[in-house]
Amino acid sequence: MAGQKICIIGGTGFIGLHLTNRLTALGHSVSVLTRRPERHRELRVGTRLQLVQVNPYDAGTLSEQLRGSDCVINLVGILNEAGNSTFSRAHVELPRTIIKAMRDTGACRLLHMSALNADVNENRSRYLKTKGEGENLVHQSPGVEVTSFRPSVVFGRGDSFFNRFATFLKLTPPPVFPLACAQARFAPVYVGDVVAAFVHALENPASAGRRIELCGPNEYTLKQLVQYTADLTGNKTYVLSLPGFASRLQARLLGMLPVKPFSLDNYYSLQKNSTCSESAFPAMGINPRSVEAIVPRYLGTANSHARYDKYRAQARRAS
Repeated sequence: MAGQKICIIGGTGFIGLHLTNRLTALGHSVSVLTRRPERHRELRVGTRLQLVQVNPYDAGTLSEQLRGSDCVINLVGILNEAGNSTFSRAHVELPRTIIKAMRDTGACRLLHMSALNADVNENRSRYLKTKGEGENLVHQSPGVEVTSFRPSVVFGRGDSFFNRFATFLKLTPPPVFPLACAQARFAPVYVGDVVAAFVHALENPASAGRRIELCGPNEYTLKQLVQYTADLTGNKTYVLSLPGFASRLQARLLGMLPVKPFSLDNYYSLQKNSTCSESAFPAMGINPRSVEAIVPRYLGTANSHARYDKYRAQARRAS
């Protein structure tokens, strides 16, 4: 199904950049909708890719951009709230606006990024609760053919997981790195495999109505992943597991910083393991790649200064 017209909301982030490059390489015409196109010059705008300035929360202007689209992709998600960027606004209000705009224009195919453990009945993590509300909202919208994706933590070049921990390890004096929720379990999934799952859904209309869990081939504790990051970057640090009360205290304190490296809501999210009951990759003919096969390609001592400079730039923008 080459040559489709696709609109992506949230396409300037980590996953969006990888997905946009893949879709244009396949011959699709992609419009990435963003409020601040001047901040995203890394996107290679050309005949198959447009960067369009749009407020996605405005149903009227959003409708103008979605008109004639074969597929709409929503990748928007936030891990922490800041100002008017709240969980409810990003995960519930925005999907509601997208659905309204799609109905107004006759667009009917939506690929929606949710999260593993998203659940409307979650009573502590606002992130997981609102992700669940948004996921249910789009699936229960008549006339819209929805496929949603529920990945574990996504890694790859430019990620905010391994790269961020590498920066935190660099900023923390050795010999000990205190880690909250160290026994939380993850099945990290490579961004290239997530992109392949989106492409598979795009090319297979029968996937409409499905909620697809995406996990990598192996499970790890958070401590194992952070210790692996330290070893890979040459950081001679021992990762120390904090007990529950200390993890919660760390979340409260770090949650007060302008750029929140860890918050109380993150703490609540980590009380549930980010692993799949059954990953959907085999049914799609995708062989997911492991952390060990990919992460050493981009994480190492040669990249440490670039990670640190990026973190400092993010801190300046948030202050």
